Amino acid sequence: MPSTVKDAMTREEKKTGIALASVFSLRMLGLFLILPVFAIHAKTIPGGDNLTLIGIAMGAYGLTQAIFQIPFGMASDRFGRKPVIVFGLLWFALGSAVAAMAPDIWWTIVGRVLQGAGAISAAVTALAADLTRDQHRTKVMAMIGSSIGFAFAFSLVAAPAIYAVIGMAGIFWLTAVLAISAIYLITHVVSAPPPPHPGPAVPFREVLLNPELMRLNFGIFTLHMAQMAMFVVIPGELMVAGHIPLQSHWQIYLPAVLVSFVLMVPAIVLGERKGKMKQVFVSAIALLLATEGLCWIGGDSFWMLALSLVSFFVAFNILEASLPSLISRIAPPRAKGAALGVYNTTQALGLFVGGAAGGFIAKNFGEGAVFLSAMVPISIWLLLALSMRPPAHHGRAVASR
Repeated sequence: MPSTVKDAMTREEKKTGIALASVFSLRMLGLFLILPVFAIHAKTIPGGDNLTLIGIAMGAYGLTQAIFQIPFGMASDRFGRKPVIVFGLLWFALGSAVAAMAPDIWWTIVGRVLQGAGAISAAVTALAADLTRDQHRTKVMAMIGSSIGFAFAFSLVAAPAIYAVIGMAGIFWLTAVLAISAIYLITHVVSAPPPPHPGPAVPFREVLLNPELMRLNFGIFTLHMAQMAMFVVIPGELMVAGHIPLQSHWQIYLPAVLVSFVLMVPAIVLGERKGKMKQVFVSAIALLLATEGLCWIGGDSFWMLALSLVSFFVAFNILEASLPSLISRIAPPRAKGAALGVYNTTQALGLFVGGAAGGFIAKNFGEGAVFLSAMVPISIWLLLALSMRPPAHHGRAVASR
């Protein structure tokens, strides 16, 4: 009914969105904080002179995330969301401790593998769906998606300064503390979810093979693959092209991040208000593709790199906020957990493939080849997005063209 659609978010829904977005961002900091500094730090530890191993260490997190996302999501259906989320956060903290004490690159990889095994993303987003009404679920999913973008941006700005003070071991210990903090939010702030909705289960193949969901899943894979591959080489290029020491990289990241948020927020607000989210979404993918091209042709120019960082952050933040929102709109109501499990699995696979492939390509074909290679899947994603069904607007589905 119209009155239901116009209902404002309740205080409980707002609290749920903020708390779960915080849990997501605290955990994602465990991945993102190492991105601007690890490729440089690794050269100081045994085995860290191998770019392939550096890429694996950065992306190993994503491999075990991919393996365990769907099992964790299914376990949350059976044993409850909160117990599974707490278990995953404890496992993540254990991996952080192993990485903090790692004597070489191999033990760092072990720690990253253990971190990734705490695959709670599907369970967290399913809990968000449990605790919000249909008309506000997209807003909460967008809050969670945006929190990933904020965590990424914060990491790029803060990580070099944090690394200069506490080192890589300190960063890993910090991520363990953040995981424990997230457990407090889950157990003391987030409400208990209601009982599952009755009704027949949706066959998993209908979720896995849904064409609209497949487009979005390919998109999140591509986005995080490009992100991870890019930051295998960007810190080193900034040091060479700009003659800027690692601890001063925040001076480049911070302005780029601030400018990107100024440009990103109006795009999303106007897109939602005017029913133009498909156009905004497609434009962000095109901008991501252009960014990779700028990095490819201007990797030895500081100003080209700086411009590329701004455009990358704009595209990344729009897409990271939009994708989970689109998944929540398209997924069958009784299979949102399964759909989010597949979504988070493909996201994690992108992290692993981007790290491992980025390191391998940089070592064997040069840093420029990393950006050129990323342009291929982004181009495919752009073509897929052009024919996607526009998302619903004001509670009504928009017919496909």
